[in-house]
Amino acid sequence: MKYTHIVFDVDGTLLDTAHCILQALKDTLALINGHSPETEDLSFALGLTSENVLRRLSVDEERIPSVIEMWVKKEDECSHLIRPFPGMESLLGQLRDAGMKLGIVTSRTRSELELVFRPFSLLHFFPVIICADDTSEHKPSPAPLLQYMKKAGARPEQVLYVGDSAQDMECAKRAGADRALAVWGTQNCKITASYYPEHPSDLGALLLA
Repeated sequence: MKYTHIVFDVDGTLLDTAHCILQALKDTLALINGHSPETEDLSFALGLTSENVLRRLSVDEERIPSVIEMWVKKEDECSHLIRPFPGMESLLGQLRDAGMKLGIVTSRTRSELELVFRPFSLLHFFPVIICADDTSEHKPSPAPLLQYMKKAGARPEQVLYVGDSAQDMECAKRAGADRALAVWGTQNCKITASYYPEHPSDLGALLLA
């Protein structure tokens, strides 16, 4: 396999966080507004930065930092809803043992990332992690993945980016990297990608063949 760097998104790719994210967001909006939209009306939030989600929900700009703090606290309360996708830890071990470099490019901030990974011993697989704090532009901009390449010393043709959203796939495309849509976690299987693994084990079969 030509790829030496396998870079993952977090939400909907490494971890099944959708229920946690959306429930925490609903609880936060209920606190600040006295009511909240239905869960299906908030699904757009998956894959976006917290700031952009709240802007789309018309939260006043000056309130966004404090509302994010509330949202993070609610996510902490809902963290029991988070699970690694089945087979993910085994996949990461196999890829690492095969000599591949593993990384993360996420729209979460560093503190948000640490919160969702706290119950799981998975971060040690990833020597290079790019969070929303690390770039001024975010997915679908190529900036986060380009920052990964710079930090890891990787060329675009060596990188496969694995994610579950259109923003992930567009980020990879614009960075010159191939892209695998995590069908196991995506909300939309019609997103254009290089590969469509349906389960983490399918990604392993692709990369370790």
